[in-house]
Amino acid sequence: QAQLVESGGGLVQPGGSLRLSCAASGIAFRIYVMGWYRQVPGKQRELVARITSGGSTNYADSVKGRFTISRDNAKKLVYLQMNDLKPEDTAVYYCSAGQVWGIDNYWGQGTQVTVSS
Repeated sequence: QAQLVESGGGLVQPGGSLRLSCAASGIAFRIYVMGWYRQVPGKQRELVARITSGGSTNYADSVKGRFTISRDNAKKLVYLQMNDLKPEDTAVYYCSAGQVWGIDNYWGQGTQVTVSS
């Protein structure tokens, strides 16, 4: 059974950093496109970053230059390094996994990130 478990969220001051982790199990992790999304109440879930099995990445314009997605296929982990955090980055962050770019088959339960002074 596929499972994605996020960790690393929390409260951070503006300008600070956090690293989110997502541990995958029950899937052939190496072949999956992994993604990070975020959602705030009343808004649609939005893509933050994606990474292919080969390491190609793309980012939302709002996080380019500040966030970095990476993966460790041996450990079945995907990371989101978030630097220079802003209050507008406050959201629940979700990990996703899909066999095809743009289609997410599995989701984690989410981890809260709050950026506030």
